[in-house]
Amino acid sequence: MKTNLLRDQIIAYLSKRSKDGFKSRQLRRVFRMSGEDEFQDLRDVLHAMVDEGILTWTKQRGYHIASTSNRIQGTVKIDKRGNGVVTTARGEIIIDKQSLHTAFNGDVVEAAVFVSKKSKKSEGTPDTGEVLNVLSRAHTQFGGTLQKSKNFYFVLPDDPTVKRDFYIAPEDLNGAESGDKVLVELLEWDDPYKNPEGRIISTLGAAGDPFVELRSVIQTYRLPTSFPKEVEQAAASIPSEIPKEEIARRLDLRKTTVLTIDPHDAKDFDDALSIEMLEGGSFRIGVHIADVSAYVTEGSILDQEAFARGTSVYLANQVIPMLPEKLSNNICSLVPHKDRLTYTVFMHVTEKGRVRKYEFARSVINSKKRFSYEEAEKILDAGSGEYSDELKHLWTAAKTLRKNRMKNGSLDFDSPEAKFTYDEKGKPADIFIKKRLKSHQLVEECMLLANQTVATYISTLQKDGEILPFVYRIHDQPDKEKLKTLEEFVRKFGHKLNISQSSSSKELQHLLVEIQGTKEENLISEVALRSMAKAVYSTDNIGHFGLAFEFYSHFTSPIRRYPDLLVHRLLWDFTQGMNEKRKQSMKKELPAMCKHCSEREKVAAEAERDSVKVMQVEYMRQHIGAEFEGIISGVIQYGVFVEINDILVEGMLHVRDLNDDYYVFDEKQYSLVGERKGKRLRLGDSITVKVAKVTPERRQIDFVLAETDIKEGGKRKKGKQRRN
Repeated sequence: MKTNLLRDQIIAYLSKRSKDGFKSRQLRRVFRMSGEDEFQDLRDVLHAMVDEGILTWTKQRGYHIASTSNRIQGTVKIDKRGNGVVTTARGEIIIDKQSLHTAFNGDVVEAAVFVSKKSKKSEGTPDTGEVLNVLSRAHTQFGGTLQKSKNFYFVLPDDPTVKRDFYIAPEDLNGAESGDKVLVELLEWDDPYKNPEGRIISTLGAAGDPFVELRSVIQTYRLPTSFPKEVEQAAASIPSEIPKEEIARRLDLRKTTVLTIDPHDAKDFDDALSIEMLEGGSFRIGVHIADVSAYVTEGSILDQEAFARGTSVYLANQVIPMLPEKLSNNICSLVPHKDRLTYTVFMHVTEKGRVRKYEFARSVINSKKRFSYEEAEKILDAGSGEYSDELKHLWTAAKTLRKNRMKNGSLDFDSPEAKFTYDEKGKPADIFIKKRLKSHQLVEECMLLANQTVATYISTLQKDGEILPFVYRIHDQPDKEKLKTLEEFVRKFGHKLNISQSSSSKELQHLLVEIQGTKEENLISEVALRSMAKAVYSTDNIGHFGLAFEFYSHFTSPIRRYPDLLVHRLLWDFTQGMNEKRKQSMKKELPAMCKHCSEREKVAAEAERDSVKVMQVEYMRQHIGAEFEGIISGVIQYGVFVEINDILVEGMLHVRDLNDDYYVFDEKQYSLVGERKGKRLRLGDSITVKVAKVTPERRQIDFVLAETDIKEGGKRKKGKQRRN
């Protein structure tokens, strides 16, 4: 009997009989062990579990579940690889995928902490443990694809954290048929060595249909597609016109030339810009941000709903907003020629890009012009046009700010982003990489400066070592082991990374500059990005490694990010003089709020990626048999991953489809090697492939080799598709 199976059976049996104790021979009879070898295995496992603190043995009682000192409740988070972390009042417990019992992501569980008597846990090393029981389910409904085997039905879940299929009895099909995308409700799962049982509660549509798959993405990440009635009513009750007495309380900037620059299809305009030239080449940049806090008051039903959502989610073909439409697209949106309430930060910047002083004000603006990024770019290129002077001055300032940022070691990954054009049916007609324009950089630099300025101001208020309650956007230094792996990875392409110096970020910056224009640029940038820590929200400021900022926060997007709304409220509190009661209250509440917002941001990012994958797969389904040029982006034992140039679509070229030779995996050289001909398929090689098969319900794309020549070196070849 396998050790893990036996351990789980012991825990399951004793957990239900926690008041009783059992001798080893009694457990031998319980588990029906006839042979002496099996009995010895049982005793070995029991002894090990006592050493780990899971079981206790006494002469009187025998073996029983250990006292509660090693058992603790918490919430389990499971990643896509199936491993878990239980967050408890005493810290985090790492749970191996084999030790999750019957837990799903988000469940409240009882876990046992492994405590070895043989060696003390190293300081800073997280505890490890095992899930004993599921106390409450976070979710009981899951999306997936219904399939039929010879004798039974089952649902393949879409949620990548769920590694078990759901068994469906014929009487629980509710009219669904094999191949349908369905919503399944969990009926029972208390044995980790059996599959969970469920029943179909609704059919979403045919698996593989892109719109059905997108609905499944929404279901998988449990994104709310509508607002509760009472939330909509609260939004509807807000007057569209600004009261005169409110305007009187604010800095009136309605005559100031204020402009917005946003995507052409945007409706929620968070930010607006103004610039005034001063003597000696200095300038006064105004960043004017929608004052959502004026409408979404703390603790209100609108506030509760916004906090629960945490962020707007931008899927490939739709937006799931954080705020109701009347707020996000209307009274908070900085539309042109309408009075709007804003929170303004003015920054006096020298010719060399240094902030000499700054001012904050609750204000009212009236935007003079709404530019799309493309419209602003044309004016910058031509040097003339509507509000060309303002745009030119802003671009001059942005270039100086960017130059200084890069000089200080700020990293610029410039990750490519896939965008779609759609046909009249809403299906993807084309994929293109979003082009980074000067106008994008102009807005980016102004927003970065405003966010940095707000956080810097808070730091000046902290006296005598006092830590004020505030929401920082932090980015920790990368893990040394991950950097070492990155160093080995880039060496395969002839690049160098000195990890002893990379903690300053400048060595990484040098690498990113060095790979610009090479065929491996996107690949190395992606791997480098994965080696970085994730930026999160925190009350504990450790700085922002990627931006090389000592102080940084998020202030500029309160329509779509809840942390920005928190920052607006806190900034106002501090400028008005936060009282001690409020200060202590926020110190207590903010850490958990920051953690929640970071988690919601992660969910949104994963949902957005999955929605893009759905549309990419649908696009490739329309091009089966077509040839594309790409780059080998990954090598594993059973094939290579190929990323198609210029559209960022990735698929698999399987070893089984390489008919010209027998290929062997060379792990050290990141390659597959043909045994007879010696041909290599190496990481980073250019390659031409043909689309052989697309499986939309699994979001998989299979390629076959289109030609035997593998182009190596030089710049990445352009051109999306080779027409036959």
